[in-house]
Amino acid sequence: MVRTLLALLAALAAIIAAPAFAQAKPHDARAILGEIGRVTTPNGIDESKAITIGGIKQWITVRGRDKRNPILLVLHGGPAAPELFTRFIFEAPWTDFFTVVEWDQRGAGKTMAINDPARIAPTITVDRMTDDAIELIAYLRRAYHRQKIFLLGHSWGTILGMRVAERRPQWLYAYIGAGQIIDMRAGETIGYRWTLDKARADHNAEAVRELQGIAPYPNPDGSIPLDKIMVERKWSLHYGALGYGRDSYDYLDNAKWISPDYTDAEAKAIDAGSALSLPRLLPAMARTNFTHVHTFDCPVIMFVGRHDYTTPPEPVVQWMAKLQAPAKRLVWFENSAHMMFTDEPGKVLVALVEDALPLARPKP
Repeated sequence: MVRTLLALLAALAAIIAAPAFAQAKPHDARAILGEIGRVTTPNGIDESKAITIGGIKQWITVRGRDKRNPILLVLHGGPAAPELFTRFIFEAPWTDFFTVVEWDQRGAGKTMAINDPARIAPTITVDRMTDDAIELIAYLRRAYHRQKIFLLGHSWGTILGMRVAERRPQWLYAYIGAGQIIDMRAGETIGYRWTLDKARADHNAEAVRELQGIAPYPNPDGSIPLDKIMVERKWSLHYGALGYGRDSYDYLDNAKWISPDYTDAEAKAIDAGSALSLPRLLPAMARTNFTHVHTFDCPVIMFVGRHDYTTPPEPVVQWMAKLQAPAKRLVWFENSAHMMFTDEPGKVLVALVEDALPLARPKP
């Protein structure tokens, strides 16, 4: 017995001393998380690369445990707020059922880091980025031999997603909107009122003063000035409109410093990309209004956070009630605000598998 125990201890010591083990230091979170998340299945795919889209290099990752699974392209929010740097938190189970494509859009994250900001700044427009998304889908269809894909837009990405679904419905098994923007001005009006009510109920004099200071919000002409939305977001975030039960975005923002997909320089590019993109895109975002669109030629699924006052549910619910589509589904996330991927990751997975995935199966 003693000899057996000593042999086991010696074997353990040899493993710990081995070069591969020694390289994985406890503080090297990126390397550890990267190895944990690496796809190792024989028919899997795990690619990270820059491809030419819209005349510039743009970064995509393609990950899935079975290449035969349908492609799910994620259009991140922001603007310029990639999902890629937080995907290690929630996305691994998705890859059991989908080949997941993350794309750092023009001016965002890793794409920002490999391009000259002065060159791309004039091209950061809703029209150009919609064309980028269509060009990327065409690439995915061609490179991976697919007729259709799933398209998942989150927050700002839902503006691109809706425009793509209108123009290329035949390429989509379904369009999935999460934190959908239907009528930006209406949503901002609802969110502002909710935030001000929260501040008053909380007897938060500072918040009430700052929020009243940006009234009327939005402006009477419907515009949403950058300085005003920054004040509104400061306090709506504080009261949990972004992450349910959270008063700060730090819990996700800090993830970029341990993300296996980013270096420190690329992580810094996230904030730089946001500063570059938001002023250029906000005027067009403020004018976003899909209430006149009543027909879609592809299935539509909406993921709605019950406590989302960043993109409030009311305009989405009203729009879905009138929508004519081959199939439509409204999925409520009762314990989510705007960030349902991390607020309720299990329920997001279930909804993707139960509500979306069957749409890719051949009809009998």
